[in-house]
Amino acid sequence: MTLSTLSALSPLDGRYAAKLSALRPLLSEQGFMHRRVQVEVAWFIALSDAGFAEFKPLTPGARTYLLGLVKNFCEADARAIKELEKVTNHDVKAVEYWIKSKFEARPELEAAAEFVHFACTSEDINNTSHALQLKAAVGQVVLPALDGVVAKLRDMAHAFAEVPMLSRTHGQTASPTTVGKELANVVVRLAAAHERIASVKMLAKMNGAVGNYNAHLSAWPGFDWEAFSQKVIETPEPLGLGLTFQPYSIQIEPHDYMAELFDAVARTNTILIDLARDIWGYVSLGYFKQRLKAGEIGSSTMPHKVNPIDFENAEGNLGLANALLRHLAEKLPISRWQRDLTDSTVLRNMGVALGYSTLSYSALMTGLNKLELNEEALAADLDAAWEVLAEPIQTVMRRYGVQGAYEKLKEVTRGKTVRAEDLYGLIRSLEIPEAEKTRLLAMTPASYVGKAAELAKRV
Repeated sequence: MTLSTLSALSPLDGRYAAKLSALRPLLSEQGFMHRRVQVEVAWFIALSDAGFAEFKPLTPGARTYLLGLVKNFCEADARAIKELEKVTNHDVKAVEYWIKSKFEARPELEAAAEFVHFACTSEDINNTSHALQLKAAVGQVVLPALDGVVAKLRDMAHAFAEVPMLSRTHGQTASPTTVGKELANVVVRLAAAHERIASVKMLAKMNGAVGNYNAHLSAWPGFDWEAFSQKVIETPEPLGLGLTFQPYSIQIEPHDYMAELFDAVARTNTILIDLARDIWGYVSLGYFKQRLKAGEIGSSTMPHKVNPIDFENAEGNLGLANALLRHLAEKLPISRWQRDLTDSTVLRNMGVALGYSTLSYSALMTGLNKLELNEEALAADLDAAWEVLAEPIQTVMRRYGVQGAYEKLKEVTRGKTVRAEDLYGLIRSLEIPEAEKTRLLAMTPASYVGKAAELAKRV
């Protein structure tokens, strides 16, 4: 069977392949190889500048050539590394050999070839590469996609700030709000969630087989390898890696920052599951209509249907993303003694977890862009729910010391179909100032929204 979007085992590379084109170069195996080459080159160049008599500073031409290996890395290069891996049966060693193969006919680089991967364990290359992958994926794809959803919701919150809507606590009619205020609630939650993701520092270590610089010090005992490693890790790209130095580790970087990152994304996704379900419910109630697209079919047998499929798609994929993200967060910080390999295969699924997340954000954007507010349905629901005014009436009664205010309203409204006339009669009979009676008599379910509009507009 020829590998294609139709034969792909994962829908991320099959049905949804086109939606993930931005993420694929960053979190695929090719993306991983690319970052490994970047780390090896940065370490090699830095070693040439360390002041060792055995490795003189590289010429500008050699530096440009090496950085070009990183900048111009392509699928053909990745395939060449895979061919080497068939021989080495070791993916990092294959990268080392590929870089050395690029030194042929370049005497300056050939003479220094043994400084490629010098004193490094595979995890020095892998952990830095994973951090670079995540930094790029989060910064270039995940957060911008999330920002798009937040911006759309903010626009809707402002546009619908004054449109009244019946609340439904426990699924029952409750104090009115506005459509914009309910969307503003989500905007505020997502803004905080965005900050949690963005604030995670991508940590990296380059300290050898068990984190003690053993091999490094065996070669140059008097050299400050820790400071050198920190400089390589924290110097901005392209000469450094632009990450945050992790001073303590076993063979692997502890992955606690990854757990923090994946947990932050999962919690963001949980907020979006909540949103998707609520919008689905509002579509069901008729509060939102969905714009039709020519040729689309909602049901194979019921021609009238326009299903909220984008919100259902988002909810399903957010659940898949969170299952993976939570496993990553729980598993990765655990390693037997100084190292076991259980993290290696799990880490290859970072792209799957973040892929399902970004796929969901795309589905939400598609769904949100289809929505049209049905103000008639919203108004009809409110007009059929005069019982919600029991709350303000009994609250004003309490203000003026009317005994048994709550109980009196409960008797009139609980479990009954309440008409405006029923409430008017009660209001007129109350022993409260006439001005208060007039204010309560002017109130409708649609006008009883508190500060909802103000809160929505300022989000």
